[in-house]
Amino acid sequence: MTATAQPVQTPAQAQDPAARRSYRRLLRPASTRLGALVLVFGLWVLVTATGLVDPLYLPSPGAVWDAFVRASTRHSIAPGVDRMVIGAQDYYLWEHLVASLQRIGAGVGAAVLAGPLAGFVMGMLAPVRLITEPILNFLRALPPLGYIGLLIVWFGIGDVSKIWLLFLAAFPPIAIATLNGVSGVRQDYLDAARSLGAGREQVIIRVVLPATLPEVISGIRIATAFAWTTVVAAELNNGIPGIGGLAYISGTQLDTPLTIACIIVIGCAALILDSVIKFAGDAAVPWKGKV
Repeated sequence: MTATAQPVQTPAQAQDPAARRSYRRLLRPASTRLGALVLVFGLWVLVTATGLVDPLYLPSPGAVWDAFVRASTRHSIAPGVDRMVIGAQDYYLWEHLVASLQRIGAGVGAAVLAGPLAGFVMGMLAPVRLITEPILNFLRALPPLGYIGLLIVWFGIGDVSKIWLLFLAAFPPIAIATLNGVSGVRQDYLDAARSLGAGREQVIIRVVLPATLPEVISGIRIATAFAWTTVVAAELNNGIPGIGGLAYISGTQLDTPLTIACIIVIGCAALILDSVIKFAGDAAVPWKGKV
């Protein structure tokens, strides 16, 4: 009898079954999210194509795309007219977005510098925490529109008031996250460091700071997201150029396609910002969730 030849397995066929199951688990959430987006887009197309909703309230995806293209290019002011205009409100759409990102960078950047310092001091010094924590919680509870008028009175309608508004939106979440991180350091870690001869400064640098950093990163993510949602409020007055200001003005002019285009750009920018911060945070604190 002749021996039956066994088929040679390729590396892909020889993979561990557990690895294949893990790969399928990674694909499943992505396919689910993609399917949800396709479903929403399909409903949008169906509703607008059948005329169930007036285009003034819900324009078609094609109209929104046309508004996006017009806001991103140099085009004629009207069909058959030679006069050309730039984008929307004399700025390209990307210029509006960059202007808002610059304000976010200034406001949130200042909060990233001040928030961890304030939260760390509050966490290490109980008397400071006792005095400042109610003020911090009060600021966190205030909606941005509650003090935008006061900031305009103090700093005018220029970028200074907008940056202050974004700073006040981002500062409390970062400071509170840092405070929670300092307060949540496990006592056995501190005792172990002291038993090994570490002084106060070494305990702070080698134990408290590393244990607090994951909470700080989480606070920065939350603060950036909240500040980005505040950008429209920040740009209600003299917000051009600015993506929030453009969304507001186009809405008051009943230019719904451009308003929706701005909303989509704001949402996509928020997702990208959050992904960048998450990636940077994972790289900066690889020990998160492992200790």
